[in-house]
Amino acid sequence: MDMESFISLLPQIGKFLWNNIIFLDTIFAIIIVFFQRKEPKSVWAWLLILYAIPILGFVLYLLLGLNFHKERMFRVKELEGQINEAIRQQEQSIEDRRPPVKTVKFSSYSDLIYYNLDSAGAVVTDDNGVEIFTDGNEKFNALIRDILNAKRFVFFQYYIIRDDELMERIADAMIKKAAEGVKIYILYDSMGCRNTSKRFWRKLGEYDNIEIAEFFPALLRKLHLRVNYRNHRKIAIIDNEIGYVGGYNVGREYIDKSRKFGHWRDTHFRITGTEVTALAIRFAMDYDYASRENLFSNADFFKPVEGDRESGVTMQIISSGPDSTLQNIRNNYLRLINKARKSIYIQTPYFIPDEAILTALLIAVHSGIEVNVMIPCKPDHPFVYWATYSYVGELVQAGANCYTYDNGFLHAKGMIVDEEIVCYGTANMDIRSFALNFEVNAIIYNARIAKEMTRIFRDDVVKSTRITKDTYNRRGLWLRFKEQFCRLLSPLL
Repeated sequence: MDMESFISLLPQIGKFLWNNIIFLDTIFAIIIVFFQRKEPKSVWAWLLILYAIPILGFVLYLLLGLNFHKERMFRVKELEGQINEAIRQQEQSIEDRRPPVKTVKFSSYSDLIYYNLDSAGAVVTDDNGVEIFTDGNEKFNALIRDILNAKRFVFFQYYIIRDDELMERIADAMIKKAAEGVKIYILYDSMGCRNTSKRFWRKLGEYDNIEIAEFFPALLRKLHLRVNYRNHRKIAIIDNEIGYVGGYNVGREYIDKSRKFGHWRDTHFRITGTEVTALAIRFAMDYDYASRENLFSNADFFKPVEGDRESGVTMQIISSGPDSTLQNIRNNYLRLINKARKSIYIQTPYFIPDEAILTALLIAVHSGIEVNVMIPCKPDHPFVYWATYSYVGELVQAGANCYTYDNGFLHAKGMIVDEEIVCYGTANMDIRSFALNFEVNAIIYNARIAKEMTRIFRDDVVKSTRITKDTYNRRGLWLRFKEQFCRLLSPLL
């Protein structure tokens, strides 16, 4: 059939779809209710969308609602036995009431350590160094220096990588090291990098020793656009000696060169010590899935480089995604809220908690625990922002301290509890990060780091506006409508 004949059939196709839209909606409704394990609120939200706005609802479900069979997408190969043995030994030490590492407050957090070992295979180590970055220029200057000092390899994975001046600096460093024989592996997310030209990737991939893989290509010719199941992780590993994990993507806005956002306030960790290997394994699993290349065949990539156990920081790298039956990062947040005795500090650009987390926070407030939540003062995704404001308003009414960050855009993601433990990384406090995206966080069991993160939060409060009960109650009718409408859609966001 030629294009002219196809175009002539479009009115008939449109008429057929219109006449049968209720039938198609019913088919999708049956799929949602009986064949997909969605939360009840999500089920009702999709049914409302399908029948209230039939054609648009039909399209939205194809784009956002259609699930894949959630089988295990990644598997560690050669190192699996070694990892499982390390996990078994650490689990046994906890069962024997012996700390798996000496610096953990065993009685306080052994249950959380055990959960992460058992559910996510997150080995705990205590010889790590942690440097905190809250300024994009400082973070990327340090990363570029580390790349230029690489001797063996660089793993580089970001959700968004723009072909602008920042990536040009990073690419120049990579090209220089590749010419010296350093292996460079780059993994980018197809949806996050949809505005980055294929020509950029082809040109960079022409250099010897530079390998590039695309995670989960978002192609129109597929059955769906693959909006869900994005790889939202932002990590880098240099020689298995240095690792980076946190909220910064790669683009000019992240180094304060965007007029729209101004200063970009984020949090990223530079890690040294044995825990870097956990980040390297996480990268390799993602890269192997995307490229079908087995990085685990080179054991040299994963030889741990030990740090100082006398002054080292105890931590675990935890990850979650649709390849897992448990929402590990979400469950860590929930457990930390329930374990809090004095204070909870939360920073997130998107605050759309599920019922369990919202209830736990409300219980904490009413139990006399100081609950502090900070969100941006401006939206980058309006629907998500107004849903966020609705949930924050509920905490304000209960007595929590809630703030909008005014000095640019807040993109930091994480939680501090009792000035003893920190959980920060790539996961937002929302349903998408909990269930639909691939995420990675660092959970740090160290009072010194926790106190420093608390100090940073309090410094941010000075640059923020507190949302009081009075200001929240005086919001206009239009704002109330936007909040309620977006909150209705929150299970889909």
